[in-house]
Amino acid sequence: MAGYKIDRVSESILRELTAILRTIKDPRVTPYMLSVVRVEVSNDMAYATVYISAMEGLIAAENAVKGLVSAQGYIRRELGRALKLRQLPELRFVADDSMEYSINIAKKLSEIERNSKKDE
Repeated sequence: MAGYKIDRVSESILRELTAILRTIKDPRVTPYMLSVVRVEVSNDMAYATVYISAMEGLIAAENAVKGLVSAQGYIRRELGRALKLRQLPELRFVADDSMEYSINIAKKLSEIERNSKKDE
C-alpha cells in the first residue's frame, strides 16, 4: 500500500516542480530549457531526488542544478503551499543528460532514414 502513496507523491512533486521552475528568477536557471525528468521519493518520504535535464546538455544542466540548490528554500516553500503534506521531503537535485541523449538518438534515426531513402 505504501508504494502507491510514494508514487502519487513523486508524481505530484514532479508536476508542481515543473510549474515552479518557470517562476525562478535565478540567471543560472532561466536561460535553459529545463525539464524535470523524474522524481524518486525515499521510502520514509524524507528525501526526494529530482533529476533535471537541459536541452543544451549536461554542463547546462549542472549549472542549472547549482541555481536550483541556491533557490531550494523558495522551491520548498512553494511546493509546501501546493502540496498538503505533513512532511515535505528534502529535495536533492541531480543533473541528467537524458534529453541530450534522446536528441542525439532522434538525429541518428533521421539520418538513417534519409540514407535509406537515398539507397532506394
